[in-house]
Amino acid sequence: MSETVRGVIARAIGAPVELVDVVIPDPGPHDVVVRVQACGVCHTDLHYREGGINDEFPFLLGHEAAGVVETVGAAVTHVSPGDFVVLNWRAVCGECRACKRGRPWYCFASDNASKRMTLTDGTELSPALGIGAFADKTLVHERQCTKVDPEADPAVAGLLGCGVMAGIGAAMNTGNVSRGDTVAVIGCGGVGDAAIAGARLAGARTIVAIDRDPRKLTWAKEFGATHTVDASAEDVVARVQELTDGFGADVVIDAVGRPETWKQAFYGRDLAGTVVLVGVPTPDMTIEMPLIDLFSRGGALKSSWYGDCLPERDFPMLVDLYRQGRLPLDRFVTERIALDEVERAFTAMHAGEVLRSVVVW
Repeated sequence: MSETVRGVIARAIGAPVELVDVVIPDPGPHDVVVRVQACGVCHTDLHYREGGINDEFPFLLGHEAAGVVETVGAAVTHVSPGDFVVLNWRAVCGECRACKRGRPWYCFASDNASKRMTLTDGTELSPALGIGAFADKTLVHERQCTKVDPEADPAVAGLLGCGVMAGIGAAMNTGNVSRGDTVAVIGCGGVGDAAIAGARLAGARTIVAIDRDPRKLTWAKEFGATHTVDASAEDVVARVQELTDGFGADVVIDAVGRPETWKQAFYGRDLAGTVVLVGVPTPDMTIEMPLIDLFSRGGALKSSWYGDCLPERDFPMLVDLYRQGRLPLDRFVTERIALDEVERAFTAMHAGEVLRSVVVW
């Protein structure tokens, strides 16, 4: 039977979020009801509230979550009640052209729940990234649930659901950072610091962190940066070259996503180096560059969606590394908050005061 829980929604562009009653319908054949234990406050949720994703208001926000499977549909085989899971928004279908070509990290047909959650008056809610986890419980497709070690802290494990996985994957999956590489990361918020942690885990010998905020540069050192560059006072390209034997970095990761930072990434890389764009630009942003520069420098210019991850492969591995003390995922959790503090957390995030605020139950 359907049940009513509390959840955080955005009704209109720019309006403060609201804590309301949300109706969870009976799960369809491949649907799962998950009791949410923790959910990070991500920039993507703020983009939804500001109308930067689409205009399908009202949104049930929250997507960076972990919890326990409570109820399953009649045809569910992937998880069982009681399983501890991290929720993911890339539920690989196995049937689209990307999956059939052996590139499931580009899956074009991610599965979502067969039904919409609603307000008590029947108004359908649009779940953020198909998840909607700023709620006591949420309804998702079974393949949006990835089982991980149940001993992991939900507030930590849930961060793999979006930003932390995006950063780690940008380094390890998209950028293919390997032992002895030199790496530069532009933008040292949650995604950038995750990229730094991923580069360190992959064995990079030099990791240059670049930001305009001294506080963020300090955080970057905690995740493995070997050098820092204050972009407000130094020439980023020249400094990166200086710190990499005069050549530029093997891999430069742009975790900001602006034309000026992408150009810094392009010119700050070594000849035939790799640029990875993981920061999300706005639709109006453009770049004009000499075509000869693109030709003469070679290498690879990549974008990274969700860190080009495969949740079933990457989430359990990264949780195990965290549990072994080899990946400091717990350092991303700046504060633990209640469900009714999401609006305040947006303000703190926008001001750069936190890496992650995490709602915990």
